[in-house]
Amino acid sequence: MSTFNNPQQTWNQRFAAEHYVFGQAPNAYLESQAAHLTPGNALAVADGEGRNGVWLAKQDLQVDAFDFSDNAILKAQALAQSRQVKVNFVRSDWQSFDWRTAHYDNVVGIFFQFATPDERSDLFARMLGSLKPGGTLIIQGYTPRQLDFNTGGPGKLAHLYDEALMLDAFGELDILDLRTYEAEITEGTGHHGMSGLLGLTARKPG
Repeated sequence: MSTFNNPQQTWNQRFAAEHYVFGQAPNAYLESQAAHLTPGNALAVADGEGRNGVWLAKQDLQVDAFDFSDNAILKAQALAQSRQVKVNFVRSDWQSFDWRTAHYDNVVGIFFQFATPDERSDLFARMLGSLKPGGTLIIQGYTPRQLDFNTGGPGKLAHLYDEALMLDAFGELDILDLRTYEAEITEGTGHHGMSGLLGLTARKPG
């Protein structure tokens, strides 16, 4: 079976590296939106090695985080322990995760662009449904401009984001920040260099 057809195996191999592939620091866009986080709990979607879930826990939030890679979860648990925070890391793919309705005060998805367009609609709907009224959604992703930079991301146009896509999926929310921009990012060896980025922060009406 090719790595394209077995993404879990691909990511398990990638996360088997001793170093943190995407670093241990939180995503810069997520960190920049800290003031918009809603007190309470948070879900970190496809959180990989845990850098964003751990940072959310450092903001005094109760954090659930999931990823389908065993190796990622092991490294995430080690990171949480080293930072002296508690995060409920769950090994799951997004289809099998227990998306409890209106359960989370914050839902955070950082560079989770593995879903096909059809899958993405379902995934976005589950993220939206799990957010409480008054809760905050934060998303960071790559735009089509990233194909020119080739410094990370899926490398497939259909998996990339633009503002119209975000407004179509999350237009019912109050948009607090929506930007398309280019920036130099340094997130381990996985995301490194000038990048085409989109950031969305929105609040579900109460």
